[in-house]
Amino acid sequence: MREGGRISAAIEVLAEIASRHRPAAEALKDWGKAHRFAGAGDRHAIGTLVYDVLRRKNSLARRMGSDEPRAVVLAALHDIWKRSPDDIARASAEEHGPGPLTDDERALLAAAPAEEGSAHIAGDYPEWLSASLSRVFGDRAAEEGRALAERAPVDLRVNILKSDRPKLLKALEKFNAVSGPLSPWCVRIASAGPDKRNPHVEAEPAHGKGWFEVQDAASQLAALMSGAKAGEQVADICAGAGGKTLALAALMGNKGQIHAYDSDKHRLRPIFERLQRAGARNVQVLGSDESVRLDTLAGKVDCVLVDAPCSGSGAWRRNPDSKWRLTERQLDIRLGDQKAVLERGAKLVKAGGRMLYITCSVLPEENDDQVAAFLASHPDFTLQPYREHWRQAIGTEPPESAGQAKDTLLLTPHSHATDGFFMALLKKKS
Repeated sequence: MREGGRISAAIEVLAEIASRHRPAAEALKDWGKAHRFAGAGDRHAIGTLVYDVLRRKNSLARRMGSDEPRAVVLAALHDIWKRSPDDIARASAEEHGPGPLTDDERALLAAAPAEEGSAHIAGDYPEWLSASLSRVFGDRAAEEGRALAERAPVDLRVNILKSDRPKLLKALEKFNAVSGPLSPWCVRIASAGPDKRNPHVEAEPAHGKGWFEVQDAASQLAALMSGAKAGEQVADICAGAGGKTLALAALMGNKGQIHAYDSDKHRLRPIFERLQRAGARNVQVLGSDESVRLDTLAGKVDCVLVDAPCSGSGAWRRNPDSKWRLTERQLDIRLGDQKAVLERGAKLVKAGGRMLYITCSVLPEENDDQVAAFLASHPDFTLQPYREHWRQAIGTEPPESAGQAKDTLLLTPHSHATDGFFMALLKKKS
């Protein structure tokens, strides 16, 4: 396909997403099935353009004075893909392109960017979340939102059971891999350009050997902040596909016991192959229908990891359509889920033990508000200052939190070059 055809396809997919409220991945997959003549390169370019529009839909619409799919795609080509108005006009006029630019479109593309205006427009997030993001970020809300609208790098966690960071950097030097931020396990590969693909790192021999897993630096730090030690009893009660479980196994040197549970059997299923590849031998996987086995651990666990279901607002740069699909009702459901999983985790913690509550969210309702509500109803737990624990668990000076609270840690792309991630360490009194 020529560029004009790719532009038309992106407009078509975005129209489908808008009119039928469909996830972007589903709409793109169905477009590919219906247009089998499109090659892998075409599908990648179309998908990248669609996701770039979704990352910055508000500011792109502001430039064009319209949020119609054609308008925001043209703006994305100019503002993100750095195509000149002449290049855009030429591609649009091609056969199978979206049609020649109007005089107004050409003028809008050539004009200087508009004044920043409202934070939700400059920061590219839904207007109904403005109060929440202002509460947590203050006058940095637009800056933090913009960073959440950028493309994310590829972060890898070196598996210290089988390798180390210098060895992995050497193995992946063809991708210009570098040491990542904050986490001593992190190796980072910069995101590719608009019309280029990120490297398929899971096809590399080093992955097959179990030397690394794909995992954002913030998620790696969450495992480290658990403070899990060799010989301890640890429960990862929202284990998902096992990313943090694997990190905990490495942190504990395969000594002690990790109980990995998730209520969704489909999310949990990949954990078995990952455990085998990583050489993690101290993990007991509890199926979604084995919650009774989890309950038998009540009062016996040294460390409970609660990676609570959440809005995913901290991962908007990886899943940009999720920020536009999130509703107040969905957020309320998640808040209820978080309260329930905190209650479940609290029952497992032994006297003197700890629970690490984490979310991949930047919203205060899911983070500090939840912690405050939990502490108000559980006087047997106390909040541990993150700075002191960071020094003990990671051995470096802790970063400043992007949030307003002094004892919990909020990491963000703007402030820490990681995904958005919240952590609160809760200790049960002896």
